Amino acid sequence: MLKEQQHYDYMPWRRRPKITWPGGARVAFWVAPNIEHYELYPPPNPRRPPWPRPLPDVTGYSWRDYGNRVGFWRMADVMAKHRVRGSVSLNVAVCDHYPEIIERCCELEWELFSHGTYNTRYFYGMTEDQQRAVIRENRETILRASGQSLDGWLTPAISNDEATQHILAEEGIKYTLDLLHDDQPTPIRTRSGKPLVSIPYSLEVNDVPLLVMRNTPPDRFAAICKAQFDQLYEEGAESGTVMCMPLHPFLIGQPHRIAALDEVLRHVTGHDKVWLATGREIAAHYTQHHLAAHQAWIQEGTP
Repeated sequence: MLKEQQHYDYMPWRRRPKITWPGGARVAFWVAPNIEHYELYPPPNPRRPPWPRPLPDVTGYSWRDYGNRVGFWRMADVMAKHRVRGSVSLNVAVCDHYPEIIERCCELEWELFSHGTYNTRYFYGMTEDQQRAVIRENRETILRASGQSLDGWLTPAISNDEATQHILAEEGIKYTLDLLHDDQPTPIRTRSGKPLVSIPYSLEVNDVPLLVMRNTPPDRFAAICKAQFDQLYEEGAESGTVMCMPLHPFLIGQPHRIAALDEVLRHVTGHDKVWLATGREIAAHYTQHHLAAHQAWIQEGTP
């Protein structure tokens, strides 16, 4: 965990250099399905037990396995119906355990980025060399399975430490989702000076905290997501904003919840001036068109 915040500078929301998106869009909207694989017998971690019950936690395992067997396919159909591409937060072991899922993601032209190898293997306590080895192995596996480059990163269970963002930049990762500090992309300070940007992820409109931790009914989940979009759409008239909708197929792909996703995507795609983007596209546009201006503004003291 961070001993002190060292990765980004304070940027007052109302005075920033303006961000513009392709086509004059107000909001860059992106969906991040977390396609995960949990081990029945994961290796022990001194900081966090992967399962709440004694091993083997068959109930917990099979609940999450529902996402890969059923929920993913139902969720992907709804997203395709609305022509919304996914940017997959991928436990890379899925490439070997469920190649049919990777095949479908590629058919739909979804981006794959890394969410570690398994969702039962955290970065807590890893050395820098161990973290670097995971990133490199994940890059090779995604390239082999899909032909895609690895551009984005979300550490498993957001278990990153003080070194992780620096290592990501040194390994050529272009954007991180480990930090939850903004509604626009922002520059990340790295010890090497190599570029790394943060693009907005969310624990506010994320189906795990809403549906599991807060027991939110599906209609309320849809209302919360639409309210998030409406505010960012309004503010995006002044400077482009980003809305990320993180999903987990074992939750949103349940029969009694899938209509909520359909309702949210219908609402979003019913607006003009919305950029239906991937994480990679948002990071690339920001880096090419706005990163230098934001860095210069920070250097000037955010006047």
